[in-house]
Amino acid sequence: MNDLSQLDLRHLWHPFTPASIWEEMPLLVIERGDGNYLVDSDGNRYFDGISSLWTNVHGHNHPRINAAIRNQLDKIAHTTLLGLSSGPSIQLAASLANMTPGDLNRVFFSDSGSTAVEIALKQSFQYWALTGKPEKSSFAHLQYAYHGDTIGAVSVGGIDIFHATFGPMLFKTYELPSPHPYRHPKGSDPTVVLDHCLHVAENVLEQQAATLAAVIVEPLVQGAAGILVHPPGYLSALAALCRQYHVHLIVDEVATGFGRTGAMFACEHESVTPDFLCLAKGITGGYLPLAATLSTESIYDAFRGSTFFHGHTYTGNALACAAALANLDIFRDDQVITNLAPAIKALEDALVPLAQHQAVGDVRHRGLMVGIELCQTNGEPLPPTDRIGAKVCQQARAYNVILRPLGDVIVLMPPLSSTPAELTHLVEVTAQAIDDIL
Repeated sequence: MNDLSQLDLRHLWHPFTPASIWEEMPLLVIERGDGNYLVDSDGNRYFDGISSLWTNVHGHNHPRINAAIRNQLDKIAHTTLLGLSSGPSIQLAASLANMTPGDLNRVFFSDSGSTAVEIALKQSFQYWALTGKPEKSSFAHLQYAYHGDTIGAVSVGGIDIFHATFGPMLFKTYELPSPHPYRHPKGSDPTVVLDHCLHVAENVLEQQAATLAAVIVEPLVQGAAGILVHPPGYLSALAALCRQYHVHLIVDEVATGFGRTGAMFACEHESVTPDFLCLAKGITGGYLPLAATLSTESIYDAFRGSTFFHGHTYTGNALACAAALANLDIFRDDQVITNLAPAIKALEDALVPLAQHQAVGDVRHRGLMVGIELCQTNGEPLPPTDRIGAKVCQQARAYNVILRPLGDVIVLMPPLSSTPAELTHLVEVTAQAIDDIL
């Protein structure tokens, strides 16, 4: 065991990682990045099949983002936005306002997806208080939802394994059924599931409209739930219900934003403009922590005679904003969204035979977001204690590919810069790793 391994085991506390299991695993220390690949401390190259936890967009060590950060570093690394402002944060706020749907003109910066959601919840809550309706103070979310790990974000989540421990700390919410057919008791007919879920949502909104501040949703794809893909029309119909019953719609695009679904933002697929839009992960191209909560001008107007009581020390950090501006420039100059079609097609084609694998219960995908749900050969779920998903991802490293599971769902979330050949290889390695373990 080398020095770094010993120091890791002695001092680091890894997120969402059982300590006893971590201590038994071989340690992989990443030393540098090269395009779509990670290089470990022994010089081995691995395809980054999860975009370094869904953040990397244009590949690692991108010369344009590197140059933007270096250029900004020669000026200033950080200055507060409390009572001051800075060029990069102003420019980025304007760029985001111009490229997002509708009149999402106001941008509040923070540093993670969780904080972006927390801010949206608090802004919605305070908005209703400022407009004479303080009773509108509760929230609704989808079954299996994941919106982050701060207390407010956990409260509007719906994944028991993530949240059960902190139950006594959370506020009460209303849960709406997830419209993905694979996990729905109404069966696999998308139309039946869609109608049922919208009927339940309308009942909740109609009955609770007087006390409901907002509904929060991951648009089109519920990421941490296992890449649950919603049927077409669900998001736009839910948005219409929110408007009908005067309830805010918060769209969490932390995972789906910046091209992951094939559009810059997932809500664009159904022409939805929410009241709040939460962004993070890919906003800096996977370089630095940054998040943004966008709201409409009418929301901001309610705060003109008051103050939003929330702030972050590194809000609008200059280096992170410089990276984000370079990221957006690459999207524009390289026509990234337009050029995604061949990569998406190659990934979809490669997934077709995998869906017939006897150990695969379901393959779900939208754009470059894929969830491969493993099962027993009889179709029943795998015993969670067997940790098959984790073992498959560990086995993929033998073929120089980095994956990470969500339970027994293998997630593929490659960089947008991945070539069709790389994506085909990614699926082939995943299939081989499944064969090796099962």
